[in-house]
Amino acid sequence: MQEIAPPLKTTREESGLKPLIRSLGPGVMMAAAAVGGSHLVSSTKAGAIYGWQLMGLILLVNLLKYPFFRAGIQYTLGTGNNLIQGYRDMGRGYLWLFAGLVLISGIVNTAALLLFSANLLGYFLPFKIPVLLLASFILAVCLIILLAGHYKTLSTLSKIIMSVLVVTTLAALFMVVAGGGVVKPTNFHPPSPWSFASIGFMVIMMGWMPAPIEISAITSLWLRSQQSERKVTAQSALFDFNLGYIGTALLAVAFMALGALVLNGNGEALATSGIDFSRQLVSMYASVIGEWSRYLIAFIAFSCIFGSTITVIDGYARSVAEAQQLLKKKVIRRNKNYYLNSWILIISLVALGILVFFISALMDMLNFAMILAFLTTPIFAAINYLLVKRTRLPNGLSFNTFNRFLSWAGLVYLFGFLIVFIVWKWVI
Repeated sequence: MQEIAPPLKTTREESGLKPLIRSLGPGVMMAAAAVGGSHLVSSTKAGAIYGWQLMGLILLVNLLKYPFFRAGIQYTLGTGNNLIQGYRDMGRGYLWLFAGLVLISGIVNTAALLLFSANLLGYFLPFKIPVLLLASFILAVCLIILLAGHYKTLSTLSKIIMSVLVVTTLAALFMVVAGGGVVKPTNFHPPSPWSFASIGFMVIMMGWMPAPIEISAITSLWLRSQQSERKVTAQSALFDFNLGYIGTALLAVAFMALGALVLNGNGEALATSGIDFSRQLVSMYASVIGEWSRYLIAFIAFSCIFGSTITVIDGYARSVAEAQQLLKKKVIRRNKNYYLNSWILIISLVALGILVFFISALMDMLNFAMILAFLTTPIFAAINYLLVKRTRLPNGLSFNTFNRFLSWAGLVYLFGFLIVFIVWKWVI
């Protein structure tokens, strides 16, 4: 495939920091989608169980996945097409595979995140309301925001959520550090994560760290929406992406540090369910920082999950809608938001139906979604790499020597760990 990209245009008035800040959007939205279960639950559990031992792995996973997430920005800026169009150009089989996986992931993830956020919202209420009713309320809020404003409203909301999340998380971390954290027994030694017994936890943590790989295609779609509303330069788009991506990595370390300082070695057994763990997390923080901090921690947790919920609904719906239109042999002209609105409603209502009929099996489905994300990550990483490598892109957007080396290292790592997991799960 050889696509010749249009030359990148920059103007004098677009230089400087202010235009870069105003152009923030897809990268920050990607960060809002990423900091849900992978950060609040997996990163915190990594610190709670293993202390500081997995900090290097968390940073390494984020580093090695970087070029494959960046591919969506590179390809879109360089060709004017989104990443899903690139999959179509590589072959309809790639597009069918992508469409099927994002539809399954979108429904399961939306259901799990709705249940998660509903449980956390219950912390702020002085009276008890059924979880399904709270989940329905949160879904209604998400739908009103998305159907009324789409990209522009979601972009603004994501900036607010991420700003609040960063400030409150760092404030909580500062208070824990200042307070010295939990006092561990003198003979306490956290278990080692470097064993076959820990592979299941590692897979779940890395599957959504920083996010499922299909988020790269969703970010590409958000970038195209941003380009339809304002001029976007390569400098501003890459600044936005790097800020969001690096921010998610640092937040993952912050949550791991909170787990290591507050939960590791406190002698209390950790809840296995992500929802029960989040409630346990709030109570444990309150016991260390002070009872006054209970609502602060609950608000941090709720901001994490609500931000992920609304961006996941929009992003996965955009992906399925785009794939549907590309798979059609005959183009049917509709209102530009017809397919997007339809899939937002379909994914949301099916997810709510799962809550109604299969609520007891929801965390098993969430773990399945995380494992599925891990299993498919090497495949989509390889596709993203090949797509960018085969496309003629302008200087500054094509792979340089460092990114090419990082891509190969990432592919070796992802496929290598995939083989280890398959051996652990189905061979031994």
